[in-house]
Amino acid sequence: MATLTTAAPSGSPRPHQGMPAFDQEGAPLSFFEFWPMWAFYPPVMLYAAWLMLRYRGALLPTVANPSFPGGGFYGESKAEILALAMRHVPQWVAPFVPVERPAQGPEDVGAEVDSARAALAAAGIDGPVVAKPDLGCRGAGVKLVRTPADLRSYLQGFPRGATLLLQKLVPFEGEAGIFYCRRPGQARGRIVSITLKYFPYVTGDGRRTLRQLIGDDPRAGQLQHLYLRRHAARLDEVPAAGESIRLAFAGSHSRGAIFRNGNHLVTPEMEARFDAIAQAMPEFHFGRFDVRFERFDEVQRGAGFTIVEINGAGAESTHIWDRRTGLLQAWRDLMRQYRWLFEIGHANRARGFQPMTLSAFMQGYRREKLLTPQYPATD
Repeated sequence: MATLTTAAPSGSPRPHQGMPAFDQEGAPLSFFEFWPMWAFYPPVMLYAAWLMLRYRGALLPTVANPSFPGGGFYGESKAEILALAMRHVPQWVAPFVPVERPAQGPEDVGAEVDSARAALAAAGIDGPVVAKPDLGCRGAGVKLVRTPADLRSYLQGFPRGATLLLQKLVPFEGEAGIFYCRRPGQARGRIVSITLKYFPYVTGDGRRTLRQLIGDDPRAGQLQHLYLRRHAARLDEVPAAGESIRLAFAGSHSRGAIFRNGNHLVTPEMEARFDAIAQAMPEFHFGRFDVRFERFDEVQRGAGFTIVEINGAGAESTHIWDRRTGLLQAWRDLMRQYRWLFEIGHANRARGFQPMTLSAFMQGYRREKLLTPQYPATD
């Protein structure tokens, strides 16, 4: 089976290749950018509670996208949502296969590795691939799998009885989150947020160790807890002068990716393309497309991108994590997003769609909370 190589591929994109110019002026972090959730979200949650009372439905978000499991609000299956997209807009989606780990089995996962490789071959997916949990958020458990040995290691560390995805790697540096919104009955939707995702790098000088390079970097030095453990095996190496070392693979802010506000970069062609994709998916009204691309100017022309994930009602307008965004503005943007979410859920309920029951929601919530700490460490 030639779906995974036995060695890492040669060559890699240059830092931020294909992205808009990376603005490094000003403070590297906003003062609230890495606050704990309990410190940042209370005003937003209070506003959401008021919306629950106003629209008489605590779980209206679960019917914002009736074709998504639970509206994509929480505990949803990535595989189910991507499979929906593959049925309707396959040309825009990175191919993948779901792999369910058996609840019980031998300690040696060799048979599982063979089965997963056979599934990749049957789907025509060549390596490398990205492994990620079917159930999870904030970049939990995302790893690059280049070799059969990588796959074996990932499966050994993945909880039994849970499902993972193996998705074809889109081998470009460019990544963005495109947030889309369309109220039921509206002829066209619109892009309401763009987050440009830049992967952090340090550059060797032939003198300092990787540990020192991370510590001396204006941004990474303040977030060493995100990077040191990930690169523990080579922290004392001295990278060659000019060598670029990527500190994070997953395009998640909480895992160390750098987010910039790209709202000013929306074009009519881009908006029309994402609206067409969203409307081709039955009853999709609210959520974020995470896309990868070779050149952002092609994305602005409505072309040249691949969807790697679609987040529904639980998605966030992540442009708020740009270090130039003020705290009050971040709260305002998230409150506006929640208002749209409840308005859409309210309209869909009026059309006859029923929100999830509390018991079903809590079951999904508990399962995701149980599984997430068991996932392999994120790259």
